[in-house]
Amino acid sequence: MAQDSQVASTPVVARGERDGLPVRSLAPRQTLSVGITLFSMFFGAGNLILPPLLGVQAGSEGLPAILGFFVTGVGLPVLGIVAVALSGTLRDLATRVHPTFARVFVALVYLSIGPCLAIPRTASTAFEMLAPLLPEGASPELARLAFSVAFFAVAYVLALRPGRLTRLLGRVTGPALIALIVVVVASALASLPGMAPAPAPVAPYDGAPAVAGFLTGYQTMDLLASLTFGIVIATNVRALGVSAPRDVTRAVCGAGVIAGVLMMAVYGGLCVVGYELSADLATVTNGAVVITASASAHFGIAGTAIVAAIFLLACLNVCIGLISCCGSYFAEELPSVSYRACALAFAVFSCAVSNLGLDAIISFSATLLGALYPPAIVLVAMGLLRCRCDAVPAVWPWTVGVTVAVSVAEALRDALAPALALPLDALPLAGMGLGWVLPALLAAALSSALSVLLRRRHARA
Repeated sequence: MAQDSQVASTPVVARGERDGLPVRSLAPRQTLSVGITLFSMFFGAGNLILPPLLGVQAGSEGLPAILGFFVTGVGLPVLGIVAVALSGTLRDLATRVHPTFARVFVALVYLSIGPCLAIPRTASTAFEMLAPLLPEGASPELARLAFSVAFFAVAYVLALRPGRLTRLLGRVTGPALIALIVVVVASALASLPGMAPAPAPVAPYDGAPAVAGFLTGYQTMDLLASLTFGIVIATNVRALGVSAPRDVTRAVCGAGVIAGVLMMAVYGGLCVVGYELSADLATVTNGAVVITASASAHFGIAGTAIVAAIFLLACLNVCIGLISCCGSYFAEELPSVSYRACALAFAVFSCAVSNLGLDAIISFSATLLGALYPPAIVLVAMGLLRCRCDAVPAVWPWTVGVTVAVSVAEALRDALAPALALPLDALPLAGMGLGWVLPALLAAALSSALSVLLRRRHARA
């Protein structure tokens, strides 16, 4: 795996020695740069599209809806960063369930956020935003192919040095993205005092807006991403001079908190953009239309250019980060293959997949997300409670195993036979897509109780 051993110009603050290694912490400016880097890796097209649409559809119930969105869109990713940082790596965390499970689950996570889904979606979404600007008579298929080749070529070149991502994403493209979003949000905020009261919410926010917001946060995929980003963020922290494992962990967790704060601020602002237009765009189903309408209303033609730049920067940032993460992981798993070869393979494959079109990618993503997200949530929760869970080793395979069984069954049913009734449908919260929660809790409780009883019996024998 390529790493940059150069120490950045901003000084690293030394505090002595521990465990034979120099103990260092990042200067505040460096910590902010690493946090912005992580934010940029998280903040892609889905993060841009979902909050404005939430603001439009939730209307007068926008506050509980965005709070629910914060739980899965911000809280879970930050906790995922912390859980993996405390456990070492995603493989270390998943191995507590079973080594074979760890190998399969980790590979699926990297592939889902990588070449099979999230990386191709970055190019597809960026192209969809630029497609209306194509001249008349231009072939959409050829234009998509040309754009995707150029897009992935740039992303691959910029991802060649994972240890330098902080210089690019944290100091250049990330701040530029935030600045452009602030321009759009500020114009919407300035219009709020004169707007009419927001209308009543529409589906899916007309019933339980907080729960609907929670489920909408699933679609960002940021929890799965958080389980994998630690490897690259840790590389960047070490490149800045921090070497003690405990201090690298602390720096990674700090970056996660900064990224979470930035995401909350940006999500809230984008929700306001949708809230401003909730009366005019109540029937819209695409968040990109909402943010484009807002920018165009305030800035005219320049607004369209601003939105195009926002989407292009966001998608490129995420693509660079994901290629770096996936390349780093598989280069470690396959020692005979270099990081550059892995990154190139993912870029080429993703370029091919992106030409299937955005609709095909999204339809495939729903099934994969439905199967992977619940066990990922359970792993994060158990990782945060790892000391207690490690005291009862059986709780890991039973709890995660039951969650996997339920989530895979529901995901396959939803993809292949949506009308098919399953006994799982009778479970509490099943109607909200959370049917796995009760089985997971019961598996944890029963496996813990059984382990305690067996220990007591062996102690008496």
